[in-house]
Amino acid sequence: QLPLPPQINEVDVLDSISPLKDVDCFHPENVGLMMQGRPRFLPCTPHGCQELLIDSGTIVAGAHAVVLGRSEIVGKPMAALLVQKGAGANATVTIAHSRTQNLAEITRQADILVAAIGKPEFVTADMVKPGAVVIDVGINRVGDKLVGDVDFEAVSQVASAITPVPGGVGPMTIAMLIKNTLRAAEIQTGTSS
Repeated sequence: QLPLPPQINEVDVLDSISPLKDVDCFHPENVGLMMQGRPRFLPCTPHGCQELLIDSGTIVAGAHAVVLGRSEIVGKPMAALLVQKGAGANATVTIAHSRTQNLAEITRQADILVAAIGKPEFVTADMVKPGAVVIDVGINRVGDKLVGDVDFEAVSQVASAITPVPGGVGPMTIAMLIKNTLRAAEIQTGTSS
């Protein structure tokens, strides 16, 4: 489970995991295969987000997707999945981050906005294009409650669809982890299709 305690070298740990058992898709070999469009496993949270887009009937092909965040866990792999060929993909993708200038101007162009920056309720209604689909990956504790990276109440008045926090992306991440674990077992036992 990432992040690891600061005294543990994350790169060394991830590199030591067998790529055939790397159900989180963090090993460099699996990241490379994903980037080439021939994944062994897909990263759980981005894949869960992609499945939400597919299952909701969101047209991703040709859409402008903006991913807020450039982490190795969500931001970068989410952008990579959205730009690939295939279902829930073929988007034009912009990655925005803490150094992006004119951020609201960029997010207002998004047909699909994925927020994964770790800042509570950072995305406000004025940052969202009317009718956009908003996926809130963030999970932040504020007082005694959990909130996402998106101001849910305000943005839900502008967006055509939005994921809640909690209960939106989290369950999809778990489902994709189970899917990858079953795939890893098939690979290990030689029963993969």
